[in-house]
Amino acid sequence: MGKQQIETTTRTKKVQRLAKNSKILKVIVNAIQEKKGENILSLDLRKIDEAVADFFIICEATSTTQVKAIADFVDEEVKDKCGELPFKREGIQSLQWVLLDYVNVVVHVMLPNVRSFYKLEELWSDAVEKVYEEA
Repeated sequence: MGKQQIETTTRTKKVQRLAKNSKILKVIVNAIQEKKGENILSLDLRKIDEAVADFFIICEATSTTQVKAIADFVDEEVKDKCGELPFKREGIQSLQWVLLDYVNVVVHVMLPNVRSFYKLEELWSDAVEKVYEEA
């Protein structure tokens, strides 16, 4: 394989990954909005070397029941519309902070007191932030 062919293949894979990330981000945010998640924010971590994913999506729920409803609905919608299952799900037992790891996109559904304690936005303050309107 020649250098130009490798560069073209690499560029094509990057474009495909960006398109896939864009679709999964939209599906996740729409699912959170539909279940009345609050203070929805995405962090673009692609320019941070230490980052474990390309994007974090963070939102709040007012109760453990809503945390579960949001997490389950995100899981269902991403599976139905993107054909993806989470690589990992954490926090399902306590429902204080549920993490859904889709490798390039990680979703954090948190109770307000947990979110204010861990301050992920501050921890990743170099990331580009996007705030979403509530539905």
